[in-house]
Amino acid sequence: MREAVAAGVDHIDTSDFYGPHVTNQIIRQALHPYPEGLVIVTKLGGRRPPDKSWQPANSPQELTQGVHDNLRNLGLDVLDVVNYRHIGVGHDLEEGPIAEQVSALADLQRQGLIRHVGLSHVTAAQVAEAQAITDVVCVQNQYNLAHRQDDAFIADLARKGIAYVPYFPLGGFTPLQSSTLSSVADRLGSTPMQVALAWLLRRSPNILLIPGTSSRIHLRENLAAAELTLPTEALAELDGIADAAVKH
Repeated sequence: MREAVAAGVDHIDTSDFYGPHVTNQIIRQALHPYPEGLVIVTKLGGRRPPDKSWQPANSPQELTQGVHDNLRNLGLDVLDVVNYRHIGVGHDLEEGPIAEQVSALADLQRQGLIRHVGLSHVTAAQVAEAQAITDVVCVQNQYNLAHRQDDAFIADLARKGIAYVPYFPLGGFTPLQSSTLSSVADRLGSTPMQVALAWLLRRSPNILLIPGTSSRIHLRENLAAAELTLPTEALAELDGIADAAVKH
């Protein structure tokens, strides 16, 4: 983490229900007092019981407690950005009202405990519902070379000046596997994961990347992706990966 910040990384994505609590405690141990300009983005809406499952924790009381847990474990007086993570029954996006949850965060924002509100795992309709309550600064949804259901959504958010932060940018628990991706990487003298990250950066100006790693070697590889130029023909090949994934 210290090497990442020293290299210029100024956006860290976390949550107090990772662990739980351990992740934020590590961030505090590594980086507190935090350098000026570092933005720490956390999320609420879930919990990790002893069975390690993911369960909703989205009542106003649970969200309020979550904010105080994040403040305590990060050693902060105010949180830069808090994303409300909408957790449904399955892994797919699910429509449904989120006004109660966003209103609770907006109230905490008025109290001075949160600077900005974002959303995670949400639909366009849910973003519109939230925007009627408070400004939404970012949306975190699953998106990568092979998972591109949010193509039109990203463009709409860009027009509104809202950042799009793809989670699982490298496939998550099922890392991206593609002969096309590997072929392009070989030709460019890069790794497949570097190409996948470079494609995301090229995809839209409002995309912010949060690839996770526990290795300094992979950290350096991820950062180097920002300097990778993708030729037009390579972009065309990479754009076809999603179509191939759908067919399979």
